[in-house]
Amino acid sequence: MMQPTFDDQHNRRAFLRQGSLGIGAVAAAWLLNDERAQAKPPGVTASEQTFDLLPKPSHFEPRAKAMISLFQHGGPSHMDLTDPKPELTKFDGTDYNGDIAYSFVNAASKKLLGTRWKFRKHGQCGMELSELLPHTAEIADDMCLIRSMHTGANGHEVSIRYFHGGIPGVLGRPHYASWLLYGLGSETQDLPSYMVLTDPGGHPVDSTHNWASGFMPPLYQGTVLRPKEPRILNLDAPAYLKGEPQRQNLEFLQALNRKHADRFRGEPDLSARIASYELAARMQTAATEALDVSKETKATHSLYGLDNDATREYGTRCLIARRLVERGVRFVQLFLAGQPWDNHSSIATSLPSICRRTDQPSAALVKDLKQRGMLDETIVHWGGEIGRLPVTQDQGDASKHGRDHNGQGFSIWFAGGGFKPGTVHGATDEFGHRAVENVMTPNDYQATLFKLFGLDWNKLIYHHSGQPQLVTAGRKATVVEDILA
Repeated sequence: MMQPTFDDQHNRRAFLRQGSLGIGAVAAAWLLNDERAQAKPPGVTASEQTFDLLPKPSHFEPRAKAMISLFQHGGPSHMDLTDPKPELTKFDGTDYNGDIAYSFVNAASKKLLGTRWKFRKHGQCGMELSELLPHTAEIADDMCLIRSMHTGANGHEVSIRYFHGGIPGVLGRPHYASWLLYGLGSETQDLPSYMVLTDPGGHPVDSTHNWASGFMPPLYQGTVLRPKEPRILNLDAPAYLKGEPQRQNLEFLQALNRKHADRFRGEPDLSARIASYELAARMQTAATEALDVSKETKATHSLYGLDNDATREYGTRCLIARRLVERGVRFVQLFLAGQPWDNHSSIATSLPSICRRTDQPSAALVKDLKQRGMLDETIVHWGGEIGRLPVTQDQGDASKHGRDHNGQGFSIWFAGGGFKPGTVHGATDEFGHRAVENVMTPNDYQATLFKLFGLDWNKLIYHHSGQPQLVTAGRKATVVEDILA
C-alpha cells in the first residue's frame, strides 16, 4: 500500500481525525449548550472531573478571552533586539570573566560580542529597541516587554517544554492552551477552539509535541491547519452532492449514527465522533470564510506585508490568526520551521533575515487588533524559548560570528488582554547573560496568563493516574502583578 503524502494527510476528513475528536467535542458543546445544558466548572475531585468543551464559568472576571502566540523557535538574541547592553559593546572582543554554561563546548569562546546594530528609544514610554525591529518599535506603547525571562536550561526542547508544559524537558504534559480549554471550554460552535498554524518549511523543533494535550483527552490538543492553500483539502462538497443531496445524506447518516449511539449509551468518544460529522457540514461555510483573507482590504494586506515577498507568508498566517480569534477561537499559535533564531554562526546576516520576515507581520497583528477594538480582550505573545550568550561562538572570520544558547536571561513581549502597555519589566546583567532583576520563569508566565483569563492556576485541577495535576506541575509560580494593567 502506498504511504500517504503530506497533503493526503490534510484533507477535511484527516483534519477532523487528527483533532482526535476535538472538533466533535466543539460540536457537542454547541448542541448541549443549545439545549441549555449547564456545564460544571472543573472540580477538585476526580469524581467531579468532566471532559467536554462546554462554555464554563471562570473563577473570577477575565480580562482576556483569546490569545495569539507568535512562538519564535531557536532563541532570539535579546542583546541584539530588545535588551541594549552598552557595556557589552564597549568591551567587544575582550574576554568575559564570568561563568558560562555552553551548549556547544567544542565551539566555545570567551570573547564578548557587542551588537552590530543601533538601539534607540521609541514611543512615549521610551522603550529601547533595535533598528532590526522598526515595525515592532511602532507598537512600543502597546508592548509589555519582559527582559528577565529565565529557564535555567540552555537546550531548545527542554525550555520549549517548560514554556508549554510546565516542567523543563518532560514529555507527556498538556500544553497550557489545553488547560485553558479544559478550564473554560469553547466559545465557537463552528471551528476548533485551539488552532495551530505551522510553517510551509516544515514542523518546528520538537515537532507535534508543541501542541499536544499530553495526559488530557485528545479533544484538548491543537488542531493543525495546512501551511499552504488550501488550508483544508476537500472542504467543499463535490458539485453533485451540494445542496439537497448533501442535506439528505447528512440526515440519513445522523439517523444511523444516533441509532448506533442508543446501543452504546455513556460512550463520550462515540458521541463526539458523531458530532464531528455534524460540525464538518458547518465548517464548509465557517472555515472557508474564516481562512479567506482575500476579503480583507488592500490596506490590511499592506499592513501585514502581503504585498512583499519577504513578509507575505508569515503575514498571511498572522492575518488568519486575527480572523480566527475574531470568530471565537480561543487560542492560536504560529510556529516557524525548525529554529530560525538559532544564530550560532553568521548572525550578521541570519538575524536580519528572520527579522525581515517576522517583524512587520507581528507588529501588524497588534495594530490590527487595536484598531478593531479587539486588543483589550486578546493577548498577543512574541518570544522564543531561550536567548543568546554575550560571547561569540565562532572564533574565526568575524563575518561568521554567532551566539550560543542562553536560558539564564532573555526577552519576550506581550500586548493586550490586560498586560500593562508601554512597560519594561525586569533586567539582565550588564552583559545580558543572566536575569538579575524581577526574574520571571515559564511557570510565572503560565500563572499570569491564567489570571488574565479569569482562572486561578492553583484551583484548576486535573486528576491523572490518581494524582491532582496543575498547569505548573506543582512548581513554584507567581502571578506577576506588576505587568498587569
